[in-house]
Amino acid sequence: MYLKQLRLTQYKNIRSKSFDFNPKINCFIGDNGKGKSNILDAIYHLAFGKSYFNPIALQNILLGEEFFVIEGRFERENKEEKIICSLKKGQKRVVKRNGKIYEKLADHIGLIPMVIISPADRDLISEGSSTRRKFMDGVIGQTDPVFLQNLLEYNKILSQRNALLKFFALNNTYDGETLEVYNEQLVKRSTPIFEKRKAFMKDFIPVFIARYQNISDGNENVALAYESQLKHHSHKELLETNLSKDKMLQHTATGIHKDDISFLLEEQPIKKFGSQGQQKSFLVALKLAQFDFLKKQTGHPPILLLDDAFDKLDQNRVSQIVSLVDQESFGQIFITDTHQERTLEALSNSNSSYEIFNL
Repeated sequence: MYLKQLRLTQYKNIRSKSFDFNPKINCFIGDNGKGKSNILDAIYHLAFGKSYFNPIALQNILLGEEFFVIEGRFERENKEEKIICSLKKGQKRVVKRNGKIYEKLADHIGLIPMVIISPADRDLISEGSSTRRKFMDGVIGQTDPVFLQNLLEYNKILSQRNALLKFFALNNTYDGETLEVYNEQLVKRSTPIFEKRKAFMKDFIPVFIARYQNISDGNENVALAYESQLKHHSHKELLETNLSKDKMLQHTATGIHKDDISFLLEEQPIKKFGSQGQQKSFLVALKLAQFDFLKKQTGHPPILLLDDAFDKLDQNRVSQIVSLVDQESFGQIFITDTHQERTLEALSNSNSSYEIFNL
């Protein structure tokens, strides 16, 4: 699959633009503030129905306007797929496939496999566990609609259980039978989610390590460790054991919504002991491993977005990354950079066709 054409109307800082793309490598070059990342975000929007950089949908409308429209034409197995994402103030967002509106956005996820590498990825290292869970679930969810549905339902039931605990506290009451209904519904979904995450990490970790070794020339040892309370106790046991704590805190303290992934460099947390270059390489390897996983699951290379991915990397590592993605195993790639010379040097030995867009 590849994106043939992109049209933007009143999206972020772009009033109106259209692009015809190369099926291999496309580079957007320009100073900061020219809209390079916004173009990549629009492409991401077509795959996931939402922005990667700004979850507040209304803020993606050009200032002073009432709506935005993103239109993409993809080539998929010799057929054209036309995807339109739009939002008008006061209305719900709309995602259309070939003129038909999706009733549930979840039905669209996975149609366009995609991986983005961005400076925002550093949140995976610096922020809390929810960011790393979202990464893990985002990879699995692109290829497993049952997992995605279980996760959506789990989060909804979790919110309802937490609201019930708050109700108990505010009204100085308690209803064990009602709480048990929520417990059963949570457990029904948390167990398959945990098993799926565990199986995913078992497959994913060796791929990630191999990718990092390629980027770092094999000079450093890295690891990922999946952390979950369900490794040692069933969720049912955890809910029963922590009932008093949950009532005191007025929210659910145990479950798969507390899962995390440890990022390790030489057996130490990379957040504390990794240099900027090492952390950058770690994140790039993480996303390239995501690419490998999605390709294996779908049988097709995902579209790869590299947003300012070369920042804080020396030219050697930049060229190393470009040489990795300049292989037959990769499909269409979009790159943003502020330095045209750096990009052109990295592409100088490319075997693929490429297009440069100066903004």
